[in-house]
Amino acid sequence: MTRRRLAVWGDPIAHSRSPQLHAAAYGVLGLDWEYTRVRVDEPAFAAELAALDDTWRGLSLTMPLKERAHRAAATLDGHARSTGAVNTLLLGERPAGFNTDVGGIVDALAEQGIAEARRVRILGAGATAASALVAVAEMGARSVDVRARRPERAAALSALGERLGVVTSIDDLTADPSPVDLTVATLPSGAALDADTSARLAAVGGELFDVAYAPWPSALATVWGSDRAISGLGMLLHQAKRQIRIFLHGDPLLPLPDEQAIVLAMRSALTT
Repeated sequence: MTRRRLAVWGDPIAHSRSPQLHAAAYGVLGLDWEYTRVRVDEPAFAAELAALDDTWRGLSLTMPLKERAHRAAATLDGHARSTGAVNTLLLGERPAGFNTDVGGIVDALAEQGIAEARRVRILGAGATAASALVAVAEMGARSVDVRARRPERAAALSALGERLGVVTSIDDLTADPSPVDLTVATLPSGAALDADTSARLAAVGGELFDVAYAPWPSALATVWGSDRAISGLGMLLHQAKRQIRIFLHGDPLLPLPDEQAIVLAMRSALTT
């Protein structure tokens, strides 16, 4: 039986634009593949995954399932291994786990003219923060200041920074910030900091890349100002491009046929 069913899983999931992106790409590719979104919370993940039959080709995973997907994968790509997070599962007898968020962040920033950043601040301590840390390390970051509501949850990021050769400090969100070139916000969509904290972070935060995109502008983007804030839609598009490469031929680095046309169709889908 041909594997042609795909979906994005997460909780919440109603805001996801992934079905539009994937449908646009498969239309250009001439593939009759079905891509839906399904609300799946963390306790239900294992049972839902076990219930999938051989009509299923793959899954995109968002909060709070990236760590669970990592544990479910039989094989992992390099970014999934380093971050402990999987946002893409290629299904089969031995599910293969990938992290396309890292490349999605790098590409989205490059598209905005940001190819390197030496001093970076990351807001948040979850799976996407780990992807952001790997991404900025690949962009040449030498120091990363991680800020979290509960700094104790960020211990794994400190260890990851050490493995990457990046000086990584951990503090709470309200601590006095030092100047950085770039701030990457990985806080949940709709999250807002108190006005004083936001203003102090923005004053010395360089440009803001907020992985959130719904609603936009986010609370932080409003404080930073439209000329200094970048939406997470670019990350969504470029990580999805890599997912489609995986679903098509199993390799996140192998370009799609006529990839420029596919990306153009995906970008158009985000404006409708």
